[in-house]
Amino acid sequence: MSSLFSRFKTALGGKGEAKAFALSDPEAFALFGGAPSITGQHVGPLSAMQVPAVMCAVSLISETVGTLPAKLFDRQTRQALTDHPAYRLMHGEANEWTSAEALRTALTADALLHDKGGFAVVVRNGAGEPLELHRVPPPAVTIYTEPDGEPFYTVQTDRGHVRYGFRDVLHVQAFGGRAPITLAKNAIALAAAFESHIGKVFANGAQPGGIITSPKRLDETAKQNLKAAWTDTHSGPKAGGVALLDEGMLYQQVVMTLSDAQFAENRLEQIREIARAFRVPPTMLFELSRGTWSNTEEMARQFLQVTLQPWLRSWEWSYSRCLLTPEERREVYVEFVIDDLLSTSHAARAAAYGQYRSMGAMTANEVRAGLNLTPMTGGDVLQNPYTTTGEVPETAPEPKDSPNE
Repeated sequence: MSSLFSRFKTALGGKGEAKAFALSDPEAFALFGGAPSITGQHVGPLSAMQVPAVMCAVSLISETVGTLPAKLFDRQTRQALTDHPAYRLMHGEANEWTSAEALRTALTADALLHDKGGFAVVVRNGAGEPLELHRVPPPAVTIYTEPDGEPFYTVQTDRGHVRYGFRDVLHVQAFGGRAPITLAKNAIALAAAFESHIGKVFANGAQPGGIITSPKRLDETAKQNLKAAWTDTHSGPKAGGVALLDEGMLYQQVVMTLSDAQFAENRLEQIREIARAFRVPPTMLFELSRGTWSNTEEMARQFLQVTLQPWLRSWEWSYSRCLLTPEERREVYVEFVIDDLLSTSHAARAAAYGQYRSMGAMTANEVRAGLNLTPMTGGDVLQNPYTTTGEVPETAPEPKDSPNE
């Protein structure tokens, strides 16, 4: 009841302002958890995840965002600030039972499946420093707005509703404040309808493998005897043998019709539609009918630029807003390290590091840090290892004359 009451308050503007609409309006459907699709099926977080293409897209985006390391850097020196309290929450563990990776994965998935987005409450010590991040289920959160536009949140807890300011709730949300499964509910429902239809066809055995026709009418006993004899002779290990038919009977094999082929193509098209809704290349949802070696590699780069970059920027700002003070944000910044996604192979990565070294853009220790290797002595010098330094090399001393000469 409290959740439904909160939905009514939200529909009324959050503070009791009158807002009239008919129960058939799209805004009214939000009161009851979602709108029906063109197939009549309800599309929600649980039902949408039962569609394989949706499950694949949600896990691909959320797990990739979760596994990319987020670090805190100094704006002047560009060195990672590992001693800052925020660094551990972003790069190590969000709390004692949740890693930073697992929290990012869960909140990104929440934002992909819920219009409200994903939420985590910041737990602070007496000095106001962030200690932990606790995930909050989206249905337990209500978003409000002050007259000046400043957002605040109320969270349903065991103690009742608790109000939090915008600096104490880490909030990530999909584009436009609407989850992809909401905007693409018809495409998802149609994919689910295709799955349901083909499942019923196979469950009921509606399409036989062949048809036997007879020029004369057979009674029920003759039909059952003919069926039993045919099954005994041509089923199981005896399949594929020669068939002998009496009394002018004919056998006709049932093959795939044009409508069957169109049905299969429509199922593939629904995967592409879902890929468009999540802005994921179809090949990354294993729809490979139009995939080649060249465009698959290009689509992987597009996945980083078009799909992931907006999510990473949203996470960087959310971390900065909640874990850094306005004064700290002038001196430090949050950034995701995406080098692993940019390197397509070990050979390409080695070639890139070699070019950076030769142009004097990276030191040997910076390359070793990128490879997760320990620094080496003398590796902090910006020197091209492929050319000479101009110093005259020391020559070996000339040997003394032999006493026999």
